[in-house]
Amino acid sequence: MSVTPDTAMVLAAGLGTRMRPLTNDRPKPLIEVCGRALIDHMLDRLREAGVQRVVVNVHYRADQMEAHVRARSDLDIIISDERGKLMETGGGVRQALALLGDRPIYVCNTDALWQERAPNALRALAVGFDASQMGARLMLVDRRETLGFDGPGDFHHDRDGRIRLRGEDLNAPFAYTGVQIVDPTLLRDEPIEPFSFMRVWRRLLDQRRVFGMALDGFWMHVGDPEAVRLAEARCAASTA
Repeated sequence: MSVTPDTAMVLAAGLGTRMRPLTNDRPKPLIEVCGRALIDHMLDRLREAGVQRVVVNVHYRADQMEAHVRARSDLDIIISDERGKLMETGGGVRQALALLGDRPIYVCNTDALWQERAPNALRALAVGFDASQMGARLMLVDRRETLGFDGPGDFHHDRDGRIRLRGEDLNAPFAYTGVQIVDPTLLRDEPIEPFSFMRVWRRLLDQRRVFGMALDGFWMHVGDPEAVRLAEARCAASTA
């Protein structure tokens, strides 16, 4: 039975060290790319997918982040405050559980931009999420359809939709886009401490409860100033 999330968590608390010097005076999610702040690209996508509530975690230059997102009136935005300690991806979601509810949610990074060939990839991700057998469904992308990603890939994608981690060959055809749907109740037993979401994925992988969907489009990982330049050039070319 598919689920359409009305709540999302946007991970916006990172230090943005790879994006320096652009992050010397602002957090990475407020870097403008293709005419919009990175976080606004993601919030726009979530709104179009039917999301109504968004939890945004903040740490570096938190006051700027709070002021920016609270200026939006089209979404109910709630702040998860990590000023005291940066909780990483998994720890950030765990700390915010009381704000997220019990139904499946989107969890998204802010440095992920994509151009779609088929409309509304986030809705497609939700349509394929079956809560009876899935703990998480990740949006993946063919490594050949990426910008700003030069790694060996993250996952293999089986015919039944289940995914497997890259093996010892250090090569996999799909990259993780930084977007997933996850059952937040699966984090209840985790300690409130900094940890990567990989801890949750590994447990779910052992249970064969992690699935994936390949994006029908082109994905841009905007993680450093050069990737900003390349993404701007691609946007300009696509609108010319």
